[in-house]
Amino acid sequence: VCFFTLDVALKKEKEVLNDIEEKDQYENLHDFTAGKKYFRCSQTEKISTRKKAQKTKQTRSDFTCLRSGKSYNQQGSLKVHIGETPFSCQHCGKSFPYKVSLDRHIKIHTGEKPYTCQQCGKSFRHQGNLSHHMRIHTGEKPYTCKQCGKSFSQQGSLSHHMRIHTGEKPYTCQQCGKSFAQHWNLEDHMRIHTGESPFTCQHCGKSFCHQGSLSHHMIIHTGEKPYTCQHCGKSFAQHGNLKIHMRIHTGESPYTCQLCGKSFSHQGSLSHHMRNHTGEKPYTCKQCGKSFTHKGSFDRHIRIHTGEKPFTCQQCGKSFAQHWNLKVHMRIHNGESAFTCQHCGKSFSHQGSLSHHMRIHTGEKPYTCQQCGQSFTHKGSLNCHMTVHTGEKLYTCPRCGKSFHQHGNLNTHIRIHTGEKPYTCQQCGKSFTHKGSLNWHMRIHTEEKPCNCQHCGKSFTFKVSLDRHIKIHTGEKP
Repeated sequence: VCFFTLDVALKKEKEVLNDIEEKDQYENLHDFTAGKKYFRCSQTEKISTRKKAQKTKQTRSDFTCLRSGKSYNQQGSLKVHIGETPFSCQHCGKSFPYKVSLDRHIKIHTGEKPYTCQQCGKSFRHQGNLSHHMRIHTGEKPYTCKQCGKSFSQQGSLSHHMRIHTGEKPYTCQQCGKSFAQHWNLEDHMRIHTGESPFTCQHCGKSFCHQGSLSHHMIIHTGEKPYTCQHCGKSFAQHGNLKIHMRIHTGESPYTCQLCGKSFSHQGSLSHHMRNHTGEKPYTCKQCGKSFTHKGSFDRHIRIHTGEKPFTCQQCGKSFAQHWNLKVHMRIHNGESAFTCQHCGKSFSHQGSLSHHMRIHTGEKPYTCQQCGQSFTHKGSLNCHMTVHTGEKLYTCPRCGKSFHQHGNLNTHIRIHTGEKPYTCQQCGKSFTHKGSLNWHMRIHTEEKPCNCQHCGKSFTFKVSLDRHIKIHTGEKP
């Protein structure tokens, strides 16, 4: 995501000024003539034929390069042309054709910034930099692209923009061959090879390759959200996030999959989607070897191994490994049950639970084991079942070392060590380790007897009681 900030604008200004400063300088020295004075470049044999200088005023274009034939009105311009740089910096040794260029350069070493913006107080070394900067405040954009009509505040910005249309990428990395349209993009890229991270946060010590990345990071410490949506009032820390958010209101989906035609609001969403076609799973768990298509899925999986539950309910203190589990849990406190089954009237906190519940009525079992043919209502049930075939026990108790096929079984087991009984009867206050135990207990209060004998019609509260009763009819003697 690209972010247009003041720093980026000033970075472009600096490049434009450097272009201006170096524009009239040439790498090769040439032969030249000034009136009747002939000179040869210092790289070749020095020969000269001189006449006495006349006191009369020189005519126009009296300073001519003997090799290229180019003429100049002033001898200083000719010196620039042949590469003569008589003014040297005492600090770094860099040479310049004009004293004014040297004076401007010296301010880099002295840190002098005599030109100050009256609107924001920012200071600059050169008048030209201040002039370019003022266009940020005035909004002036005098340079317009003839192909798309986009306008720019600086000539250099227009030149850079034109490379979008021409496809020109003149800056090439010598290490990997990758090319870039802008010089600063190459500079940023080179830090990948060098590992350089020159921009360091003074609060936490974290380092960054780019100034812009540090600026965005600083918002974490300040909590500043300067970019506000004019439609809904939501604020964002970064301008790019606001631009992405605006697509919710506009419905814009500019990123389209070339394979299936599906469109997305974000470039990242398209990149993730493409992995569905390629089958790429770049994120691999080092503990169990399982691979994932998306970083978020990988991060959630890791919590299975670490047992981390970073999402905590502020009302009851219960913690969850996933954020959406906390959101669903909060509906218990809010009393929210927005999704109701039309068959039995049972209500659910989220749509997914209702969808799963509906399979009880339809009998649908869309998930089938390829090894034994057994079908399941839920994908999670199939995943759990597959460990029967593989013998895999991924979930290990950190206290006693016992392993389990399913994460839920580990959670239930952990309660043996902690003594936790999170399921409490609202009528008598008795607590239970398992949800199923509470459900069975509630039948005592409701006098529900859902287990019916097919032989005599007698009903029982618990299945174990029915199983014991059945033996009377079958004559089985355990």
